[in-house]
Amino acid sequence: MLGYRGKLAIVDLGGRSNEVEDLDEAELRAYLGGSGLGALLLARFVPPRSDPLGPDNALIVSVGPFCGTPVPTSGRHQLTSLSPLTGFFAESDVGGRWGWALQASGFDALVVRGLSDRPVAIIVDCGAIRIEDASELWGADCFATEEAYKRKYPLSETACIGEAGEKLVRIASVMHDGRHARAAGRCGLGAVMGSKKLKAIVALPSELEPKELHATAALRESAARMAARLPGAAALLSNFGTMGTIGGAQALGDLPVKNWRLGSFGDATTGISGQRLSESGRLVKKYYCRQCTIGCGRTIALSDGELGAGPEYETASMFGANCLVSDIEAIIRANELANRLGIDTISAGAAIAFLMEAFERGETGGLDLAGMEPSWGDGEALVQLVGLIGRREGVGEVLGEGVARAAEVFGDGSYAIHSKGLELPAHDPRAFGSMALSYATGNRGGCHLQGLTYNFEKSLTMPERGFDAPQDRFGSERKVELVARSQDLMSLLDSLKLCKFSLFGGVRAADALEWLNCVTGWDMGMEELLRAGERIFTFKRAYNASIGAAREDDSLPDRVAKEPKGGGAGTNVPPDLASSLDEYYSFRGWDKSGIPRRATLERLGIEPS
Repeated sequence: MLGYRGKLAIVDLGGRSNEVEDLDEAELRAYLGGSGLGALLLARFVPPRSDPLGPDNALIVSVGPFCGTPVPTSGRHQLTSLSPLTGFFAESDVGGRWGWALQASGFDALVVRGLSDRPVAIIVDCGAIRIEDASELWGADCFATEEAYKRKYPLSETACIGEAGEKLVRIASVMHDGRHARAAGRCGLGAVMGSKKLKAIVALPSELEPKELHATAALRESAARMAARLPGAAALLSNFGTMGTIGGAQALGDLPVKNWRLGSFGDATTGISGQRLSESGRLVKKYYCRQCTIGCGRTIALSDGELGAGPEYETASMFGANCLVSDIEAIIRANELANRLGIDTISAGAAIAFLMEAFERGETGGLDLAGMEPSWGDGEALVQLVGLIGRREGVGEVLGEGVARAAEVFGDGSYAIHSKGLELPAHDPRAFGSMALSYATGNRGGCHLQGLTYNFEKSLTMPERGFDAPQDRFGSERKVELVARSQDLMSLLDSLKLCKFSLFGGVRAADALEWLNCVTGWDMGMEELLRAGERIFTFKRAYNASIGAAREDDSLPDRVAKEPKGGGAGTNVPPDLASSLDEYYSFRGWDKSGIPRRATLERLGIEPS
């Protein structure tokens, strides 16, 4: 099987056993790898209404066909499961080096089932799996865990949880690359590992032969041309990291400020930008994921002299502007602590902003606030609250459940900003007309990455779908089609495991198709490739429908769906979501409840459940 290792490892932690299966090439052609393969395996191994923290749930890790090849930005992997945070389909995409190490150790995917009765680690080594005791590392932070396995297995790459995952914090992340802190942050998959007492999955790149490819020379030539273009074409990300985009986000009204209430963070935005971080002298070097030439990661000097990961755009926005914290040092400290404990900085920032608004309103009665007054802009409170969430202490126990559950304990649910229980990332749907529908219909909940539609309303094009120019962000023409088509395209990228930042460097579906055929030897055409993206997105929707998800779950809070916002978004509010949903469902071939019709499933080759 060209382009794939062709192997799936199934690990049963309860029975301390594992088996290896061959992957089916026809299924790989239909679902590609990464996100699509993860969804397919989830449906196979996890009954839809399973307890996300129970023995029937599985953690699935998968790479794409480009992993281990010269294709630029292809060193990524996907984690798939049922979410402890939302109860729905969950996936989290992550870069770094771990995915490359997994395929170099002989596998395209792992399925981890059952519950261990004591802390363990899974070691993936030269096509074999073994389970090791990890009791001595239970309680260790993510950096210490990775360093321990580096000492034991010098060439290894480690995916692990910290204290948050161990204590089943529902916004816990799975961390990779040690102090470079590449996070599978969203949906609480760290808690899934914690429920299984799985401290780490350690991949040891082996002496296996490189994957066999169909047209190696042609692939190398094409990939090298694109790799050389990426740093210049994505210069803002390369020069200043994702934090470099925060000023532009504010100018467009895209930045969430004061729990999504204000239109601007004013001059304070400059102080928490990637440009300011670069000027501060704290930037030590860039960090590059495997097979990447952009280098958006930042290695910075911390105040204690250690090296750590610089905050990303989402972190600086959610810990900073959304909480009115203008102190970049506090944001850096909060980010470092979140990375050590293993918590999602998007959800944590949203939860802390929710608490700050509740405190402002006098709606925190009965909460254990550990003597603090969590007021807007209080950087020390921000850092302290991150610690409480990660250690599941005091008010952190409630906040770590996510804003939807927190709103059932205190405050007013009208300012708990989420969709399907997943806190919104730092992109405001009032700034881009497509985003409300994209958020509401995302299979894992509120997520910009599952559509990325706002970038097609700024600078990107999608010529293979007839979007030859960037779309008017406040216009209405072809909005529903844009959302559906961009969701399908993101499903492709997540399944092939290409970084979405490659789009800013000029990578298009035609490039991905050329590379896929070079890797696999298939004769796939553009129509088949695009249909695969639609199939993968629809398959996930059908799985959620089997859980019970329907139209009422495709919603947003009124604050971001109906209330005008100042700043670059002016007085705009998103198009009416109810009418948008009707048009979207019809375009997708779903019924009025948002359930894919049998004819649609059959057209896409999806077996009805």
